[in-house]
Amino acid sequence: MIVIDNLLTSDEVKQFRSALASIPFNDGKETAMGMAAGVKNNGQADAQHERTQHLANLLLAKLGNHSKVVSAALPQRIFPPCFNRYSESQNYGYHVDAAIMRIPNTPDVLRSDMSMTIFLSDADTYDGGELVIQTGFGEQHIKCDAGSAVLYPSSSLHKVTPVTKGERVAAITWIQSMISDPQIRQTLFELDQAIQSLIATESANREQLDQLHHVYHNLIRQFAAV
Repeated sequence: MIVIDNLLTSDEVKQFRSALASIPFNDGKETAMGMAAGVKNNGQADAQHERTQHLANLLLAKLGNHSKVVSAALPQRIFPPCFNRYSESQNYGYHVDAAIMRIPNTPDVLRSDMSMTIFLSDADTYDGGELVIQTGFGEQHIKCDAGSAVLYPSSSLHKVTPVTKGERVAAITWIQSMISDPQIRQTLFELDQAIQSLIATESANREQLDQLHHVYHNLIRQFAAV
């Protein structure tokens, strides 16, 4: 589970929220797959609406060029982001995301390795609405400010607790990684972050950094499925 602070700027959040205010929202159950439909109670922006697709493309471009997203997920494919809204009393019970998803309006499918929630409402503007993820270390409760995001394994059980006051708006997407093994992917992320830290603090010389990059990229060559 990786939290990415300030994925979107405050101005970008305002742009998304302003556009979403003029887009019709449908019952979220209409897009739920399998057993998830029985526990899903929220609204979802009309995916066929021109402005929804425009926002999804804007967010896709942002994700594809964000260094920490790339480092953490090593994306091969990213599902077009969806936008959801939880009003008072709405929630999404425990569920697991579908393993295989068809990319809308294409014959292509995506294996969901990692799920991502991008928060578009500040945490202090609504009560409840926490993203809860079951992990080997117990339940993790996440509630970030607008513009921040969390990446987590799609294989995990997770839920959104009931909103008791205000409104929770977020974008969600799923990523197929070039590295399907989560432990190897996590190791590569930690190695890359260590390299970036050495670069930022000028704690290693060029020869040492070249050696680390050599190891990092050769590991990707060994394990990537592309």
